[in-house]
Amino acid sequence: MPSILFESQYHPPTSFFAEIIGANALLLETQEHYRKQTYRNRCLILTAQGVKPLTVPVVDGNRSEKVKTAETEIDYRQHWVHQHWRTIQTAYGGTPYFEYYADYLHDIYVQKHQRLFDLNLAFLRFYLRCLRLRIPVEFTTEYFPPSTSTSLENLSSPSVIDKRDTLTPKALVATGPDRKSVQPYLQTFGKDFAPGLSILDLLFMQGPAAGSFLV
Repeated sequence: MPSILFESQYHPPTSFFAEIIGANALLLETQEHYRKQTYRNRCLILTAQGVKPLTVPVVDGNRSEKVKTAETEIDYRQHWVHQHWRTIQTAYGGTPYFEYYADYLHDIYVQKHQRLFDLNLAFLRFYLRCLRLRIPVEFTTEYFPPSTSTSLENLSSPSVIDKRDTLTPKALVATGPDRKSVQPYLQTFGKDFAPGLSILDLLFMQGPAAGSFLV
């Protein structure tokens, strides 16, 4: 299977991981300019009040789209780490596997990565281990528009499937015949299954079996 090209994402949705199953490699975009209101700096979790976004603030937010994603810095002047962790604890503290993963996640938060890309990468590597997905992670060295991404060179794989910006917080309903997702599982709140949630939700509910729900 070709490599899969994705943008860096904060606590990616379960569909992100379903898309990369069987790929030769996961290729992360590093040369693009940062984009607002995407999974690059936000995720969706399920709370007693419904689906809630968690957003990582970035330095010079109004000018951030002129900076490469890999160079976008996190704004620690805002107390977002405490807010995010407290919200995650409140939403998932009573789930079967919260204690199983909590210390590992908290350790990544307290490292206070300077760049958003590095924070996302630390979480990503952790999730790949949890899901037992042995997929090499590679990085772009040049920016290619979507129309030319399949001709990327200097990769270990012969071709690349471009999935950049195919998953967004504004489009939670999967579309297209080849769109992969996750099997419905018991969630903490609500009667109906909530799609588009961060991988956190699946891990806290299913633990080591989480990978078997990716289809």
